[in-house]
Amino acid sequence: MSAPFELRRASYDFSGAVAVVTGGARGIGAAIARRLADRGASVAVWDRDAESADVSSHDSRIARFAVDITDLASVERAANATLERFGGIALLVNNAGYAGPTMPLEQYDPAEWSRIVDVNLTGTFNVCRQLVPALRGRGHARIVNIASLAGKEGTPNASAYSAAKAGVLALTKSLGKELAQTGVLVNAIAPAAVRTSLLEQMSPSHVQTMIDKSPMKRFGEPDEVVELALWLCSSSCSFNTGAVFDLSGGRATY
Repeated sequence: MSAPFELRRASYDFSGAVAVVTGGARGIGAAIARRLADRGASVAVWDRDAESADVSSHDSRIARFAVDITDLASVERAANATLERFGGIALLVNNAGYAGPTMPLEQYDPAEWSRIVDVNLTGTFNVCRQLVPALRGRGHARIVNIASLAGKEGTPNASAYSAAKAGVLALTKSLGKELAQTGVLVNAIAPAAVRTSLLEQMSPSHVQTMIDKSPMKRFGEPDEVVELALWLCSSSCSFNTGAVFDLSGGRATY
């Protein structure tokens, strides 16, 4: 009798690739950065709090850059420093995000609304605008945008975050079409609630509501986002661009 089948994780080799991971200091971004480095990539972690990153500064494959993705000059400096250090970029993971408070739309401080949109949507635009020429020059590159299921469904009391992430999904579709014949594939991941410090920005009742909506009745884990991100960064992903991949524990309905 043959041994029972055992499910195994896919294995990837990113040797020789240079990756930029925004918001890579902690949470999902740090998990992606570590796994890419473990699989042979050189990784530039871009984060406002780069010095306190949860990724080792002693790993020669990981470099940390202090970047404010809402500031065009900061993004340009980081891009130049990354290219000078590594010589090129093949992978970009736009993970930096800010959820902000949860409250009815009419109670939002306009400045807070602007900050949420600036970090999640405009920041993704700023980074793509700066790095697309380098990625296109490679002839074979990947962009992975970490969006949210909120961008598809619209989460009550999170209108700014929902609107910003919906913009990220539209940006993904548009840029994917623009670059479709260049060898640069652009895709997005739309997770439901994932167990990270981002949840601390939300009220307990809002967090519980997200759990209750999940058919699996649990949070996603950062490693589950990592697995999908790695596939989207790899050559195994070859005919998907401008696509949105749900990671919702069964919650997504379209």
